[in-house]
Amino acid sequence: MPRNLDLTALRSFVTVAETGGVTRAAGFLNLTQSAVSMQLKRLEESLNLQLLDRSARTIALTAAGEQLLSYAKRMLDTNDQAWTRLTNQEFEGELVLGVPHDVIYPYIPPVLRRMQTEFPRMQLRLVSHSTTQLRELYGRGEVDAIVTTEAQPGPGGESLVQLPLVWIGAKGGVAWRRTPLPIAFCSNCFFRTPSLRCLDDAGVAWDMALDSAQDRAVEAMISADLAVTVAIDGADIPQTAPVNHGGTLPDPGESRICLYLDAHNDPVRVALRDLIRLTYRTQGRGAELAKLSA
Repeated sequence: MPRNLDLTALRSFVTVAETGGVTRAAGFLNLTQSAVSMQLKRLEESLNLQLLDRSARTIALTAAGEQLLSYAKRMLDTNDQAWTRLTNQEFEGELVLGVPHDVIYPYIPPVLRRMQTEFPRMQLRLVSHSTTQLRELYGRGEVDAIVTTEAQPGPGGESLVQLPLVWIGAKGGVAWRRTPLPIAFCSNCFFRTPSLRCLDDAGVAWDMALDSAQDRAVEAMISADLAVTVAIDGADIPQTAPVNHGGTLPDPGESRICLYLDAHNDPVRVALRDLIRLTYRTQGRGAELAKLSA
C-alpha cells in the first residue's frame, strides 16, 4: 500500500541539511526548535531510518539522509511550483487564439491543455476562420495571436514549418477520376486560387461542385465522394484521405504554417508562442519525414 511523505517534515529536513543545524533551520522556518526536532523525529520514524548523524557538534546526513535529500528537494520544488501557479493572481485575463480549421488537429488541443495547466486563471478562447479573415481580425486587434496557412508570412509573422499540399478525396473514392474534375472549396480558402491555377496550367478541366463559406459543407462533399479539394498533408478531415492519383493531377505545391504573436515579454504570451512553435514544428517535421519515407 502506498505511503505518503509529510511535506512539512521534508521541508524541515531539507532546511536543517542546508543550514547545518536545527536552531538555524527553526529561524528560517519561523518555528520553534522543538517543533523542527519533532518533525524530523516523525519523518525518521515513518521511514524507519536514521536520516541525521547527531554524534558530532554539527549535524550531518547519514547515507539514507543524503539519498532522501535529493528526492525531498525535487518534491518540494514541484509542490512550490504548483502552489505558485494555482494561487498566483498575476496571470489572469483572456487570450484569444485564431486558427484555420484544417490545422487545428492534431496541433492545437495539446497547446490548449498545456496552457490551461500552466495558467489556470487565464481564459483561453479559440476562434476558427480562414487565413484571410484571421489576418483581418489580427490587424484590428480582435485576436491576440493567429496561426495561418500562407505561401510566405506577412509583416509580423514567422514561418513555423513548410508542408506539402495534397489532393483530398473520400476514402476509396473515385471523384478524382471524373472529367471535368469536381472541385469543392471554401470561398475564403487560401489554397483555392493557386490550386485552380495549377489545374489550368496542367490543362485539367474542372468544375466547381461546391462554393461555400462553410468548411463543414466542403467536408461533406468530399466525404460523400462528390468532389475533391486541396489540403495540407496530414490535415485531419473526417472520412477522407489523400488521393492516390499516380500523377494524373498536378502537384498543388506547398504551404507554410505561420504564426503572428507579439509576446511583449509577457510570460503568458511567451509561453503560448513557444508551445505553438514547438508543437507545429515537431509534428510538422514528423509529417515531412513520413512523406519522404513513404
